[in-house]
Amino acid sequence: MVVLVQKYGGSSLSTMDKVRAVAARVATEHRAGRPTVVVVSARGDTTDELLRLAGDIGDLPENQATARELDHLLVTGECASAALLAMALHCLDVPAVSLSGRQAGIQVTGRHGAGVVDAIDTGRINQLLDAGNVVVVGGFHGVNDVGDMITLGRGGSDTTAVALAAAVGAQECEIYTDVDGVYTADPRIVPTARKVSSINPGVMAEMAFAGAGVLHSRAVELAAMRQVAVHVRSSTGADLGTVVARLDDETPAPVQLENGNPVLAVTHDLDVARVLVSSSGRTDFATEVLDILARNSVPVDLIARSGPHEDEFRMGFTVRRSDLAEVQQSLERAAADRDGAVRVDESVAKVSLIGMGLLSRPTYVARMLGALSTADIPTSWVFTSQVRASVTVPRDRVAAAVRLLHTEFDLAEKEAA
Repeated sequence: MVVLVQKYGGSSLSTMDKVRAVAARVATEHRAGRPTVVVVSARGDTTDELLRLAGDIGDLPENQATARELDHLLVTGECASAALLAMALHCLDVPAVSLSGRQAGIQVTGRHGAGVVDAIDTGRINQLLDAGNVVVVGGFHGVNDVGDMITLGRGGSDTTAVALAAAVGAQECEIYTDVDGVYTADPRIVPTARKVSSINPGVMAEMAFAGAGVLHSRAVELAAMRQVAVHVRSSTGADLGTVVARLDDETPAPVQLENGNPVLAVTHDLDVARVLVSSSGRTDFATEVLDILARNSVPVDLIARSGPHEDEFRMGFTVRRSDLAEVQQSLERAAADRDGAVRVDESVAKVSLIGMGLLSRPTYVARMLGALSTADIPTSWVFTSQVRASVTVPRDRVAAAVRLLHTEFDLAEKEAA
């Protein structure tokens, strides 16, 4: 039994007409005889509305008790989407059953708001599929070992879909969204951005981490580990979209192409804060700083620190602005214990080149920095790897930086260039 797993984002379900359109697409697959599991996000602005309602309660304390209740509130958006889509399928005479993360057997570990999928018991899903049902699962959450609901954080529904695809033995997971694939830059900023028909999952994971909003990096990493191809498509059209997979028939590029352009895309991330931790002495507490970030499941990037012979300990890095509340107080306490301080700059954004072999070709990083400097766009805190080169720029110059680099590295559609 080859199961089809599809995921529909909130924008694809934002109106009842769109819910009915998604139901019609799912019904077509069901009538073609494909056992189908559908993962859904909360509809439209539902999550933002639920967060607003929580804010209207009052000044809630930032602790795990509040985080637990917030998770229980937020998952109602995904569960409502699942029930509505199942009812829309009933109207098309397609048998369907909606399931919460708990009912779907999704076991999650970690703290509230940043859970990690640990295991999935597919027993009930398989029974429902064997009985001829479409199974509609609310994404973004599961349950921990005491039965509390835990949300998966940013991109959680993508991760749910890929995890379910791996658990039921699907070879592919279709992600339907409001864009028709992965582009060389955000087409809202760069109208000439080119759609990529296929991309290596390692490169896509870097793109996602660096700000490409089409897929979440955790979902791509999981797909790569479990050998699940991810197909990104528009929920409103028939375009083929972008396939994220290691292709068996890929062949190495000819030797004479080694000097070709290794840059595949330019990404940007506005959810960035630059953090500088310091102390008045040489006491090295880098391990404690990183441990605070790790305990709170906060990804860190662009790390730099002082050397052993300097008079002051300094450590700089970037985190997501949306993660600051989780760690800032803990970092400030750790610094204060050493007569130090924590400085935070939220006026920056991150711009990245994504490609292959960038570390082996330092000229491309030099070109990036040179082009930005010529345009009077200040840069700082450079990071390079074989797949990504990132810098921070002023937040209000990020769109100009993306357009400039997209042109500098000749990434536009040829007919538009």
